[in-house]
Amino acid sequence: MDDGTIVDTANAVNSWAEDTSWDGHNRLSEIAGVQWIHRTLYENSEGRYYLESVSRWQGSPSTKWVSHKDAASWLLANAYAIPEELAQVDDKVSE
Repeated sequence: MDDGTIVDTANAVNSWAEDTSWDGHNRLSEIAGVQWIHRTLYENSEGRYYLESVSRWQGSPSTKWVSHKDAASWLLANAYAIPEELAQVDDKVSE
């Protein structure tokens, strides 16, 4: 993480994989529109959200903290329901 925190995705209390599609040759990220980058959103035990990006090209994952608003936006963009703890920001990210 950019603040020096080390996260273990096995300890996450929730996780949501991105929405993908198959183009006949590759699994594509619906948001990124490419086959090379795939993302998973995680919630830790303290209620913080972080996004893990895995590059199929470079192979090493990167993670970053995301705000509740960004987490809610990501969930909606990937066709997930908004968890109760993010309900207060749902009005700001959806119509």
